[in-house]
This record gives sequence, structure tokens and C-alpha cells, in this order.
Amino acid sequence: MAAKRQNIDLLIGIAIGLAFSASTISLVNRFTSWLGRRKEEDIVDGVPGLIGNTPLLRIKSLSDALGVDILGKAEFLNPGGSVKDRVAMKIIDDAEASGYLKPGIGSRIFEGTVGSTGISIATLAAARGYNTTIIMPDDVAAEKALALRALGADVEKVRPASIVDKKQFVNLAKSKAAAYGTNARSLPGLDGVVSSDQDLDAKDQPRGFFADQFENRSNFEAHYQGTGPEIWRQSGCKVDAFVSGAGTGGTIAGAGQYLREKNPKIIVVLSDPEGSGLYNKVKHGVMFDAKESEGRKRRHQVDTVVEGIGINRLTKNFEYALPIIDDAIRVSDVEAVSMSRFIVKNDACNLVAAVKVAKRLPRSGRVVTILCDSGSRHYSKFWNDEYLEAAGIRVDISLTEDLLKQNTIQSTSK
Repeated sequence: MAAKRQNIDLLIGIAIGLAFSASTISLVNRFTSWLGRRKEEDIVDGVPGLIGNTPLLRIKSLSDALGVDILGKAEFLNPGGSVKDRVAMKIIDDAEASGYLKPGIGSRIFEGTVGSTGISIATLAAARGYNTTIIMPDDVAAEKALALRALGADVEKVRPASIVDKKQFVNLAKSKAAAYGTNARSLPGLDGVVSSDQDLDAKDQPRGFFADQFENRSNFEAHYQGTGPEIWRQSGCKVDAFVSGAGTGGTIAGAGQYLREKNPKIIVVLSDPEGSGLYNKVKHGVMFDAKESEGRKRRHQVDTVVEGIGINRLTKNFEYALPIIDDAIRVSDVEAVSMSRFIVKNDACNLVAAVKVAKRLPRSGRVVTILCDSGSRHYSKFWNDEYLEAAGIRVDISLTEDLLKQNTIQSTSK
């Protein structure tokens, strides 16, 4: 009887042990599954976490027509709506790391811009706890000023002027930053960026800060450290040509430099609008455009409906680009408008140049360009057919259709 009882106790013990083991295994499995889910979480921290890692999009209509992949970096998907988000974040990050900006004490960021960089700065400034003053020409698309004010920025509009004029919008931003507080000085290491507070240890003293996108090396670094590596990774490490416009020059300089280091044979091409001097600087070594000649000078240095690219002075960021640019392509307003309507119908300035570059490559080649913004900031001008007609710019989609049919190969030499 005792032996039988021992056997029963043993069986009960085994049963309890198995039940406990099963429960333990279940708990372990559930915990492991939870850990797995935790590892799969991909949560970004605030607005800055949304910047970068934008998709690399195959432009189907153009790629299929040419037999060459034309890929666009979809920078309009950044939270501020443009490629300039990267620049704004890098400028602010570097200024904070250097002690020139500190959030929460009423500091103010000043910038002179035709719109997109200002919107990006205002977006980031609001998230970081800074005030913003944006100074811009008085004739840029109205949507930009509306967006800036909605973001809480103070907007000042001024008449267009030459960079040598103290009242030019960039110069005004610099002088206003210097006047915001006391003891203005030029900051070493940030390429002349101005802060209005000399005592960087003054913890509670708000200071003005001039972002200076044109000369600030942080612009170049944003694309060298971010845009370029992303393009290389997303393309599977295969890029035959890189096409970009230039306003400040940071995108073509930074991303172009990174891609050239990865593929020394890559073709780097500048897309430049009418009236800009950068085309001639690349092709002939002279910063000059025929529209600037005696008797032909217009109100603007770069008189084009394509806002944000083209310039008639040599910025520090574009200087970084000159050694790696192989060629430049002039894109007219009519061509840019035609391409924009073609893209809308079938599936801009950079894409016109990208198509012309693609014609130089063998089939299966790959061209990458930048899709700078969505176009929503240009409804009143670039996308307004009545405005274009009044400006003498015809809307003719056949120009792009004919371009895709042509088989001419252009020289890649400077």
C-alpha cells in the first residue's frame, strides 16, 4: 500500500512538474515574443526624428521611356516639406553643440531666404524652443509667407536687391541677428555665422543667431553625412549620375562629394535655370549670364519662375562643389513648366536635366536627382497658367514629349 502511495505521489509530482514546465515555457515564449515586438518598434522622437531617410523613387514615365532608371530622392516627404529640413536641423544642431544656441531662453534664429529654408528653420525652431525671424523678397510665392506665419515665424518682406546692398534680404538677416542683444561678433568655426551674445557662458541671456545657409558649412555636412549616404544605400550602391540644382550649393556639394568618393566614375551635373551665373561658372569658369549684360539687366539677378535655385554669386557651399561637378545643363522656364505638367499627367527643373543626362548613359544606367519639394508652395506662380501666360512663359507639354523621343548624346566635358 505504501509503495502504491509513493507511485501516486510520484505521478502527481511529475504532473505538477510538467504543468509548471509548460507554464514556464509558455511564459518564456510570451516574454520572448514581447521582446521581439519591442525590437521591431520603430518610434521616432518628435519632429526631428521625421527628417531624412526619404524614399528613393523611380520615375516610371521617364525611366520607361528612356530605358534608364531615373530616380528621385523624395525630399518633399520631410516634415517641413523640402530638402531644406536637413540643412535647418544640422545648422541648429551644430549651433547648439558649439554653445551658440540654447533652447528655452528666448533666443531667436534669423535667416534670409526665398522660402523653403525659412519654413524648415521655423518648423525645427518651434520644436526646439526658439523664435524665428525670416526675411525674404517681397515677390516670392504667397504660400511661403503664409506657411511661415502659420509656424509662428515673424516674416519681413523686402524689395529684391543685389548682395552688395545692405538692404538685401540675407544681409538684413545678418545685421538683425547681430543687433539682437549686445556684443555682436563673428563666430569662428561656423563660417562667419553671427551671434549677438559674446559671452557663451551667459546661461540665461537670449541671443540672436544668423543661420547663414549660403556660407555655413553645416549645409554641406547635412548632405555629405545624410543625403549622400542614403542615396548610395537605397540605390544598392549603384549610381551612374547625380543631377542637382543649386541655390546655396549645399546639396550638390555634399551629396555629390559623398557619391564621388563611393564611385569615382560618377557624373555629377548641375541643373541651372535661366539668369543664373552658375552654369557659366562650371562651363567657362566665369560667374556671368547674358541676361546680366548692359542694357538687359532685369529686376532680379536670377529672373526665373523656378524659385530656390540659381544665383549670381559664388557661395562657400558652392565652392565645395566646383571640384566634383563634371557638367552643367541650362534649363529654361518653359522646359521646367513642360516637365512638371508631363509628370503630373503621366505618373521641374532637375528632372529636365536628369533626362538629358540619362541620354548619355547606356541602357540600364541610373540617374539620381532631388525632388526638392511637392510644389504646393508654388500654386500662385509656377502652377498658375494665368500667371505664366502674363509672364510670357508658355505651357507646352510637347516639349518634354519631344525631348524623350530624341536620341542625341551631349558632351560631358566642361
